[in-house]
Amino acid sequence: MRIVTILYLLLILCSSPKGLSAQMKSTNIIICSTGDNNVSDILKANNYGFRNVSDQLQAVKAAKQGAGILFIANGYPHTRLAFNKGVGELIKAKKLKVFIEYPAVSTNLAVGKDTIQTQLERAVINTSKFRNVDSLDLIGIHNVSVIRSTAKNPLIIVAKVAGFDRAQYGISDVRPDPILFHQGNTLVATTRLSNPLTSRFGPRDHIQPVWEYIFNYLNPSINWKFDKWPLEVKPMHSKSDNISSEDYQTAINKGVDWFYKGRFFIHPSWENQYLKYIGKESPPVDQKLPSGDGSLGVLEGHLSRIQMDGSQTYRYWIRADCNAEVAYALSASRDTSAGQRQIASNLLDYLFKTSNMRSGNKNDPKSPSYGLVGWSTNLTYPDVYYGDDNARVILGALGASARMDKGDWDRYIAECILANFRTTGKNGFRSSKLFDAGIIKSGLPAIQENPLINPHPHYESWIWATYLWLYDKTGYKPLLDKAKKAITMTMEAYPNWKWTNGIQQERARMILPLAWLIRVEDTPRHRQWLDLIAGKLLENLDESGAIREELGASETGSYGATKTNADYGKHEAPLIASNGDPVGDMLYTTNFGFFALNEAAAVTGDAKYKNAVRKIADFLVKIQVKSTGDPALDGAWFRAFDYKRWDYWASNADQGWGAWGTLTGWTQSWIVTTLALQQENQNLWDLSKRSKINGEAQKAIKLMLTE
Repeated sequence: MRIVTILYLLLILCSSPKGLSAQMKSTNIIICSTGDNNVSDILKANNYGFRNVSDQLQAVKAAKQGAGILFIANGYPHTRLAFNKGVGELIKAKKLKVFIEYPAVSTNLAVGKDTIQTQLERAVINTSKFRNVDSLDLIGIHNVSVIRSTAKNPLIIVAKVAGFDRAQYGISDVRPDPILFHQGNTLVATTRLSNPLTSRFGPRDHIQPVWEYIFNYLNPSINWKFDKWPLEVKPMHSKSDNISSEDYQTAINKGVDWFYKGRFFIHPSWENQYLKYIGKESPPVDQKLPSGDGSLGVLEGHLSRIQMDGSQTYRYWIRADCNAEVAYALSASRDTSAGQRQIASNLLDYLFKTSNMRSGNKNDPKSPSYGLVGWSTNLTYPDVYYGDDNARVILGALGASARMDKGDWDRYIAECILANFRTTGKNGFRSSKLFDAGIIKSGLPAIQENPLINPHPHYESWIWATYLWLYDKTGYKPLLDKAKKAITMTMEAYPNWKWTNGIQQERARMILPLAWLIRVEDTPRHRQWLDLIAGKLLENLDESGAIREELGASETGSYGATKTNADYGKHEAPLIASNGDPVGDMLYTTNFGFFALNEAAAVTGDAKYKNAVRKIADFLVKIQVKSTGDPALDGAWFRAFDYKRWDYWASNADQGWGAWGTLTGWTQSWIVTTLALQQENQNLWDLSKRSKINGEAQKAIKLMLTE
């Protein structure tokens, strides 16, 4: 009995804070800091002992001869770090090894007066001294202030370079501004490096060795290794986690809550802020401000611009597709509340009835633009009509209508489908977008006789799916004929398709019309088409559930890989630099592929599609964002995910929708709604089969298509 008691007491001791402190690794490190810093967090997480002394002179006095000391720039970015009187002399006298960041000119270090503000620039490793990283490897440091320096042979520089995780074109044509360099016994950082967690520097396997190097320099008697890296923004689950039904429902609920936490619903009390920043890259909405009720619309999401505090700037745009898609997402969960349903209804009313996206010529029955929906409320964009965006308006609205069992928007859905149909060329193609002025000038007869052939599924294919859906509800055969003709010509052109940011997104977008074609005309040929395209998409399905991105033939791509360092960030762009980079795209491919494969599984009953949907669903639940510091990120999905690193990382070359961007519509809504469908063993076709749209559709056919 005595032995059992002793063992029990030992167990309690080892599990107590005192027990843990006994395991703390002793070091000679002193951190001189007057506020919070992530370096202390990293040391604590890895059980390294240190002393924090806020006063500079006291810190150097406390340091042992030849010991290591870090001076943290708590005043960054407004105040550069200067040494107090007597500190520099004592550092020399005691031969201390020093790390100092964001230093003032008065420190007599190789720094100038000027600073640069980074945006697309990344840190580039310029040495082989760091463990497990090499020269030209990249670190995302995002939007930081960097002091100009004339230091020679820097360990790390900052520059705008192309590449996935390595400067693929080298650095000979860029200005190599130092970020980290040695000067005597001092390691100098020209920006604040001490907050890599809050500022979300990454990827982890590139920034972590830098800090291990810094500490190995300051205290070389210890083999510094940081096994724990306490990220503030990270995936909700590890790669190996088993996902339960409760995890699915949590992901759906958090995905819906994100719309509120991000303050994406415009509220009358801060509508002026939206109007001030409309169309601009602007600060996040203050968390203290109220969330709207949908009657003023929903914002687009985050830009891929990470600030020093880890927050991201917002896109102050109101887009038609996002409003309809978010309405569908709000109504998708089995836990949908009356309040969420009301906001969903308000969003659709705003979109179709009160915004300028369905006003003017678009609301004039005599206009050839009647029934179309403008891309955005901003500037001239209410009169720009993307077919793929109109398709998402339609699908989002019919999904929300089905979930809420309401026909309030049937007229607008039917008219939008037919408006796109009657502005389609003779072969079923519309091009990427049409303009109101062009439609008015050309007239419907000329548009309908346009012989355009445009095998570009990203822009063209989902509107065909809506034609098939409405054909099923009305029996109006020209809808089937036009969709089938365009689908046939596109499939005959494969694999020589045009592509936007990658060939995988084109395959993902083509699956939906192929699946719905089988719904209305089930033939061996149509099933073969679906198997071909879905099979090619799924050749890149990783065991983790990620769909790896892939570039197509360079001569047919709209936005291919960045060709030079100077070109980085100037255009829309892929997330990868070359085929094989282990990245999934939740804006263009995985989100839409997930939804479409669920429709394919439902119509075919094919186990390979069902298994793929399950794997992708597990993956998406796992990689949902968990943020301990920023509620506006918690529950989101970023565009990019590196499934090998299990980290949010990719090339951030896209000028508007980069690696860390979010989208209330395309990304968030299709993931949330399809997770809900998958958990219910349901699909959008069957969910909407009770639609009573035929009455409104017949009126629209008579009004819009009868000579």
